[in-house]
Amino acid sequence: MRCAVFAVLVAAAPQGMPDRGGEVLYNGIRLPSPWPPRDADLLKDLPTPHSLVSPPEVIPIDLGRQLFVDDFLVAETTLRRTYHLAKYHPANPVLKPDRPWEGEMAMAFSDGAWWDPKDKLFKIWYMAGPERATCTATSEDGLRWNKPALDSVKPGTNIVHTGHRDSSTVWLDQEGKDPSRRFKMFRSVPAASPLRHSWILETYFSADGLRWTAEPLLTGFIGDRTTVFWNPFRKVWVYSIRLGLGDTRQRRYWEMTEAAAGPQWSSLGEPPLWVGSDSLDPVRKDLKVRCQLYNLDAIAYESILLGLFTIWRGQPADRHKPNEVCLGYSRDGWSWTRPDRRAFCPVSDRQGDWNANNVQSVAGGCLIVGDELWFYVSGRAGVPGSSAAGVCTTGLATLRRDGFASMDGDGTLTTRPVRFSGKRLFVNLQGELRADVLNERGEVLARSETVAGDRTSLGVPLDLAGLAGKPVRFRFHLKGGKLYSFWVAADDSGASRGYVAAGGPGFTGPTDTVGRSR
Repeated sequence: MRCAVFAVLVAAAPQGMPDRGGEVLYNGIRLPSPWPPRDADLLKDLPTPHSLVSPPEVIPIDLGRQLFVDDFLVAETTLRRTYHLAKYHPANPVLKPDRPWEGEMAMAFSDGAWWDPKDKLFKIWYMAGPERATCTATSEDGLRWNKPALDSVKPGTNIVHTGHRDSSTVWLDQEGKDPSRRFKMFRSVPAASPLRHSWILETYFSADGLRWTAEPLLTGFIGDRTTVFWNPFRKVWVYSIRLGLGDTRQRRYWEMTEAAAGPQWSSLGEPPLWVGSDSLDPVRKDLKVRCQLYNLDAIAYESILLGLFTIWRGQPADRHKPNEVCLGYSRDGWSWTRPDRRAFCPVSDRQGDWNANNVQSVAGGCLIVGDELWFYVSGRAGVPGSSAAGVCTTGLATLRRDGFASMDGDGTLTTRPVRFSGKRLFVNLQGELRADVLNERGEVLARSETVAGDRTSLGVPLDLAGLAGKPVRFRFHLKGGKLYSFWVAADDSGASRGYVAAGGPGFTGPTDTVGRSR
């Protein structure tokens, strides 16, 4: 019988959880009240977010690049939307076990991959060896990794934390005020409980990601594959909690303004149900099992929350789990759209390949490296004819910057009414484009010259003087190309002021203050 913590949720708001009902977000969306929403029905297909059904009358666009992953910004268009998948890097796996203490495992199981602007290095944390220790490595290029010999835990190794664990999250907190807690680690560990499948989350803090506080903060009961992310749009830590009903894998939700508060859920029905898989997730023909949501990691990217949905597609008898990473998008931190159900980072289905089984996301989501997004994921090679995991490694997948979706073809796209404070229009474009600015009556206030190219940050010559703070629409005229995003910057640098996920070379903090105008 399952642990009682898997019971049905209660109707009252969780104790100690802030009621932020009615809060207006950066993009004009108003959150429902009470907050968070209650009684999510995870037996139904993912509902259309209210913000897409009834968007704000005027959408503020000062924060970040504006992406076309859904129709939030689109009033009308003759273009077609195309969703794009990541491509695996030819150097994969980029991190593999080659130290005695790692055994057959050098696998980031969420853990974390970040660009640290303080040291100007890529940094990764990962699970290693039969003891499931947490190790770290650094890189100058994100492909070749150095495993330092440390003296903090086990001298001469790169182990930074010991003890049996399941998934773990290591977060580089660039908005925190306490430098001694610049890094935060959230470890799923077995709970001291006679109840089956009982786990808790341990929270540790560190100034350098190497030496961690000795005594952890503890949460209430969770399921094993539980992770945490920071939602900077609302300044809350979100606990993406595995707590299923029966054998169903799904997510429950908890938020805290301070990770140091030691979150505790006091009722058997807490935390509230949040999100799961649904009938739109393709079922494997060889298994014919309804999919489930194995894990949800998330990161702020430009003006949205990017969700990394690990989808469980069943458990074969003769191979390890064929889990895959799919994408979702949120504009309010609660509701998700998953318009493309294909695997963004798939399994190979050929046993022995590094990604033959159980492809899982890494905390931090993606890094911005030049004109690309880099997604680190773990994979397990498997053992033919067995459900064993085999050699466990970490690989890399890449995508064009902003390249989740593009508006394609020859035609026009007119936005909903927007408001901005900047003065320079930029686009991420392949092809030719001209832009108009329209008033509420559809009259043209300004018209640009045609620009052309294949650039992830291209300035559009358009006079926006005197239009800041006023509700206007943009109309883009596209010829034989792809439009990935647009934004209005404060100056010619093209800095979007949006969030840069796990960062990347050249970025100095959590947001784009430097621009990428090329």
